[in-house]
Amino acid sequence: METKEQLLKSDGRLVSLDALRGFDMFWIIGGEWLVAGLHKALNCPTTLSLHEQMNHVEWQGFHFIDLIMPLFLFIVGVAMPFSFSKRIKRGDSTAKLYRHIIVRFIILYILGMVAQGHLLEFDLSRLYLFSNTLQAIAVGYLIAAILILHLKTRGQLIVTGILLLLFWALMAWVPVPGHGAGVMTPDANLAIWLDHKIFGHFQDGTNYSWILSGLTFGATTMLGVFAGKLLRSNRSQRDRVLILLAAGVGTLLLGWCWDKIFPIVKHLWTSSFVLYSGGMCYLLLALFYLVIDVLGFRKWAFVFTVIGMNAIAVYMVTRLFDFRILADILVAGLADWMGNWYELTQGLVAFAIIWLILWWMYRKKSFIKI
Repeated sequence: METKEQLLKSDGRLVSLDALRGFDMFWIIGGEWLVAGLHKALNCPTTLSLHEQMNHVEWQGFHFIDLIMPLFLFIVGVAMPFSFSKRIKRGDSTAKLYRHIIVRFIILYILGMVAQGHLLEFDLSRLYLFSNTLQAIAVGYLIAAILILHLKTRGQLIVTGILLLLFWALMAWVPVPGHGAGVMTPDANLAIWLDHKIFGHFQDGTNYSWILSGLTFGATTMLGVFAGKLLRSNRSQRDRVLILLAAGVGTLLLGWCWDKIFPIVKHLWTSSFVLYSGGMCYLLLALFYLVIDVLGFRKWAFVFTVIGMNAIAVYMVTRLFDFRILADILVAGLADWMGNWYELTQGLVAFAIIWLILWWMYRKKSFIKI
């Protein structure tokens, strides 16, 4: 367990972390609409390439949009050393910390069922027990919290490596009934087989895995924890940036190399995917931290900071309501005049509505936290 002195180090708020969280959420709440609308309007090779990056790969490989979910977990991990130190500083006991951890886990898990598991339809035939990003965050957060509370940094690094190796070993060596060991096809792999066996008809019917992938959700969150520890350390800002860059390049290369024998598959959250996406997360954090917190260029990031300060709230709202419906009320009459540019206009207006609501909440200091 970390010493009290380690946990009580400086924990000032990082504007870059809020901005990076908002950057991540931007692609969920409007960025995809804007890229799709721009491609429809211009329909050129450049916009086609951008549009393709907004579509998840069918199985093996990586597009930009595949970074959004791991970046969400990574950022949760970055924030954890700061939030835990605040609670330790105010005198929270381990028991009280665990109560907070369990409550947060339950809330995130239930919100995930609301967002994507059809919980509010009250129809058991359509209920999915595990199918959403927030539930993956809940699992990753729980694993990371336990490691933070009971292990020093070296132990946390070792366990994170074990999680990655254990997932790989299980997928490579445990035979799937009727298919054998090491199968990595969408409909015949250990992780998907396990989900089907445990969830039955409560499984979401996709080829995304959740139960076994909890191991690697934890690993992704822990990569963020290590970045958070670095940002709370006594190292100089220059050293922090350089270490983040080195960690980014190193994990990216490790993921790329591991892909040769254990493919990068987001649907399974494979160990190589954790490292490859984690490398990109480190590099993005290094960039945002350097530009915003070190060099002090903050104004450009305000649009993202406003989003990042209420990330969970806006995620839930946009999962339950399509703001393009409101945009249509305002601009539907322009559709015949704008032709192929209408979809982009609709997306811009929808995003503007969402952002203005978040800006109003920001001005009122109304921040919804879990």
